[in-house]
Formats: sequence, structure tokens, C-alpha cells
Amino acid sequence: MRTFLPENPEKLKALEIGTSTGRFASALGVDLGLEPSQAMAMLAKQRRLEIVLGVAEFLPFKREHFDLILIVTALAFFENLSKALREVFRVLKPGGQILTGILDRNSPQGCYLKSENKKGRFSSEANFLSAVELPTYLLEIGFENLEVCQTLFRQPEKIENVGLPEEGHGKGNFVVFSARKPLQEHGN
Repeated sequence: MRTFLPENPEKLKALEIGTSTGRFASALGVDLGLEPSQAMAMLAKQRRLEIVLGVAEFLPFKREHFDLILIVTALAFFENLSKALREVFRVLKPGGQILTGILDRNSPQGCYLKSENKKGRFSSEANFLSAVELPTYLLEIGFENLEVCQTLFRQPEKIENVGLPEEGHGKGNFVVFSARKPLQEHGN
């Protein structure tokens, strides 16, 4: 995620959607989160994050309010991905950045979790995306300047040290996308 993270994110008006326990927001310098689960929101508040209860499809924020929106793995749990991404677009300032990380459905780890879904694990509620389909959503909504990198090239239990991210997708289990809202609306 840090590959595309702007310098000094704490100086930006930033929001993490699907904050969960706040692990990523706090580590990446984002101090505001949106979380649908009251229990997870309580855990995130212990990390000194400000948490707003809500869902991505109905963001309770004004138009063009944020410089940066962070979404780490939560896309797989959105009820309506297209509507949620349109809401992200709405609340981003012109030139604002969406930074999102997904477990690639077509990666070895994604395939493993898909097979585990049949056994009723937590991931059974997840709708994992492939690294090929997410850019289609982002570009269709109007995002531009799409950049992609990947990491986690082995099964989590076999990782011995942190590997450097590589450009693109297709080899890594975790894929990060950065895109920007245009400075001007197209067609104006």
C-alpha cells in the first residue's frame, strides 16, 4: 500500500472505508474510518481512530471532501461494488486518490480461499475480485491514472520475510491499485 501512498498522508483529508480493527489506517497515517460493524468500530477506536458507522454504498460525507480514500480488502464485502465506487468518486476532491488492495481471486491464495468457502469459513461472505476486473470498474466510473503493483508471492504461512512489491499483477496474491479522480469532469 505504501508504494502508492502520498508522503505525509496525515496532512491529507483521508478516509479508510471498511476500517475493521483500524490496523491498516493507523499504520498508514489515516485517522478517520468508516465501518459498518459496531464491534469492529470499538476496536478501531482503541487505536485512536475516529470512526463513523456506515456502509460504502451510502457515504455520509459531502461531495469532494477527501484527498485520499483507502480500502484494504474490504471491496470483497461490499453489497454493491459499483455503487460504492461511485460514492468514493463523489466524495473525492478533483485529483483525489483511491488506494485499494485486494486478494486476487485468481491468485493461488484466492483459489484456495474460494475452495474453502464451501466449508463455511469467514471468507464465505466474500466476493473476491480478480486483478483483471477491478480496473474495469474504476475506469468505467471515471477514475484515471491507474497504477498497479503486487506482493505476497507465496502462501502466507510460507512467507519468511517481507518481499518487495512488483509492478503489475498475475504473480502476487495481494494486488494494490491506485487511481485518481480527474481534475476536471470529462465532458464539461
